[in-house]
Amino acid sequence: MGMYINPSNEEFEGIVSDAYVDKTGLIALVNGAIGTPRKLIAVTRPRRFGKTFAAKSLVAYYSCGCDSRKLFEGLDISRDPSFERHLNAYNVVRLDMSAFRDVPDVASSVTGRLLEDLVRELPGTTLRTEAIDLALTDAVNVTGRRFVFVIDEWDAPLRERRSKASQEAWVYFLRLLFKNLTFTDRAIAACYMTGILPIVRYGTQSALSDFWEYTFLQPYAYAPYVGFTESEVKLLAKQSDMNVEELRRWYDGYGLRHFDENTGRHVTTRCYAPYSVAKACANHEVGRYWTSSEAFSSLRFYIDMDFEGLQQYILQAIGGASVRVRIGKFENDIHEVASRDDALTLLCHLGYLAYDARTETARIPNVEVRSELVDAVSESRHAGVARIVRESDALLEATWDLDEETVAKAISAAHDDGCAHQFYNNEQALRAVVRAAYIATANHYAEVQEFPTGRGVADIAYIPRRGDPAPALLVELKWNRRPTAALEQVLECDYAKSLHDWGGPILLVGVTYDPKTRKHTCRIEEA
Repeated sequence: MGMYINPSNEEFEGIVSDAYVDKTGLIALVNGAIGTPRKLIAVTRPRRFGKTFAAKSLVAYYSCGCDSRKLFEGLDISRDPSFERHLNAYNVVRLDMSAFRDVPDVASSVTGRLLEDLVRELPGTTLRTEAIDLALTDAVNVTGRRFVFVIDEWDAPLRERRSKASQEAWVYFLRLLFKNLTFTDRAIAACYMTGILPIVRYGTQSALSDFWEYTFLQPYAYAPYVGFTESEVKLLAKQSDMNVEELRRWYDGYGLRHFDENTGRHVTTRCYAPYSVAKACANHEVGRYWTSSEAFSSLRFYIDMDFEGLQQYILQAIGGASVRVRIGKFENDIHEVASRDDALTLLCHLGYLAYDARTETARIPNVEVRSELVDAVSESRHAGVARIVRESDALLEATWDLDEETVAKAISAAHDDGCAHQFYNNEQALRAVVRAAYIATANHYAEVQEFPTGRGVADIAYIPRRGDPAPALLVELKWNRRPTAALEQVLECDYAKSLHDWGGPILLVGVTYDPKTRKHTCRIEEA
């Protein structure tokens, strides 16, 4: 068993011994691609969406360097007809490219380490070491087994600000293995490659065009394996005594559309951020577990540059609005963002926005991501955004002080700043403005839209985080109604009763907009 060639199954064994969600149905999909033109697979999804767990399961299943039969007994793949045929039947090359983060010349380093492993794996065998494809071909001839490549974080060398020569050498290395007709057809059974960004294009052509891509925006048959599904989260919630609705508000929102062969129709599958759900269930408490990645740190530069009003679009999204985005022209390179659409597309690939292909729009998927984006916008060096954040802080203070006039003026200012549609046409547009105006609540509250109250539904509820002394806020919105209508509904339906177990102060906030006078009014009472 080598480090890179024919590794053991110990890493996957450690995963299965914990609270493991069975995703081994993915292996059946890869088995179905072996021996077909679809055998080169690139699956891209955001950071902490289970890419490495999937890679480790594939290594344990395919590697001839271990015996994994007992490890997979009872899991989904063990019931698939292809299970026996491919179990531990291949030479496996396992590469985690995040481990090469500090290596100046990635391609040369990978080549050298693979050659060293081959020599250890096949002592006494003469290998042509002048080129990696020749050495691997010799290994196939000696062992009678083809290779399965499992490359995790394939794009890590391209996301780092390396020299152009080093990046091009890494792409050339991949082309040598997977665009080499003689070697690829003879020596490779399959390749499963993960990453955050889709395959980089050079000009109008992909450098690795033979790969079948399954991206976060278009996962196709791989959609159930991108994140946790609804049924999986319900099971985890039951085991850990967690509230499913609360997990949904915090970590769901990535509806993935794909074709379901069982029904013969296109369906949309709920997709939860798996790392965050697992952490919340283990800790028995929701919270922000999905921290900003190095890719988002780079993207913040473009937010500060404010391409074509990008910051206003993000503020609109924070306010709950869906924003238009054209994803087709993005070159899949984090260092080559040239427009607002590029930046928004990148946000979609990174998981900060959920994309709807039918409407070509994107929105913030859940509470956790919204909190991350609020922090990012708050740290912006752009004067206009910094002002909006300061004004949101002042708005929150005014709400706590029951200063109705200041609150109404602040919401009007947020609308004039373009935090949502410039012209209201319904209460949904008003809600987008109010949510954007209250972006400062992310530091103190969990936001719940359509909060059930028993005798109605509050448009927005802001529930203080554990240990925060801030009062709870129940907000009702009315468009084209008299100034007191919103608060009257809150009082008449006794919305505060829904928080009778809260134990802390509660403020009832009614916001009304008159389209004739274009004036916002606010009424606030303590419950």
